[in-house]
Amino acid sequence: MSFENKVAIVTGGGQGIGKAIAQHLLKVGVKVVIAEIDSEAGNATETELGSLGEIKFIQTDIANEESVKTVIHQTIELLGRLDILVNNAAISDPENDPIEQLSLEHWNQILTVNLTGAFLCTKYAVPHLRKSQGTILNIASTRALMSEPNTEIYSMAKGGLVAFTHTLANSLGPDIRVNCVSPGWIVTSEYQQSQLTPKDHQQHPVGRVGQPKDIAAMVVYLASEEATFITGINVVVDGGMTHKMIYV
Repeated sequence: MSFENKVAIVTGGGQGIGKAIAQHLLKVGVKVVIAEIDSEAGNATETELGSLGEIKFIQTDIANEESVKTVIHQTIELLGRLDILVNNAAISDPENDPIEQLSLEHWNQILTVNLTGAFLCTKYAVPHLRKSQGTILNIASTRALMSEPNTEIYSMAKGGLVAFTHTLANSLGPDIRVNCVSPGWIVTSEYQQSQLTPKDHQQHPVGRVGQPKDIAAMVVYLASEEATFITGINVVVDGGMTHKMIYV
């Protein structure tokens, strides 16, 4: 895969799946900008991954239009171009309130970060991606396809990203390719790893729970020259779980 002189922005790239995506892109020669709201995580990742290639942390709130404009502008000023946008940043809904108890404020907060944030980043990245014949990767979730009770906000936002993907692919082609990756159960911390049981792994057809590198590998492929005939799709990376019939 040739990524010579390519530049990527990875939102939420300071931790979890975003960090793994940044790491894998660096390993194949991409210059990476981490657009991360958490300054501690962003600075730590910039330091940790600095030996792999050119990486820059820019503190960014993707729910804030001016902040998004700034990260795009600074990326072009620092690195001269933009080839890859990874819309990864998101927040979960730890409360999972029943719909009748769900506040409009909480609803708007989740949708603004998880859906509007991707819209803003895409809007301001597109002029630069057109110039480079670049690509956009949206990170959704299998929650767009299947769900548990009281997960309406998160599932709706991720489903919106899947629809955003195929619409953009038609609107922006042939200049820009747009694809989506939907992770299944991905362990993103040592604590989560320590809480796993043998059954957690065994229920997956592949025999294990996913890791951030599983998602990162797919993102790198979809961003590569080998994937130039692929656009508008949602790739589910979940160890086979969405195709396993389960009745309790």
